[in-house]
Amino acid sequence: MTQTFTVTGMTCGHCEKAVTRAIQDADPQAKVKIDRSQNKVEVESGTAREALVKAIIEEGYAVTA
Repeated sequence: MTQTFTVTGMTCGHCEKAVTRAIQDADPQAKVKIDRSQNKVEVESGTAREALVKAIIEEGYAVTA
């Protein structure tokens, strides 16, 4: 299942890696695609949306959608 999140606070490649790592810590099989200019994170994962949102927030980024 593909889920899309609006994640604010990502300003560089390190931020992208941190968000990707946080998501993949929650689901090691997740495929993550980030468009930093649009603040969009697309995740292909069977993990519950709430768990992925929690992982991103715990990494220090805001999820608005």
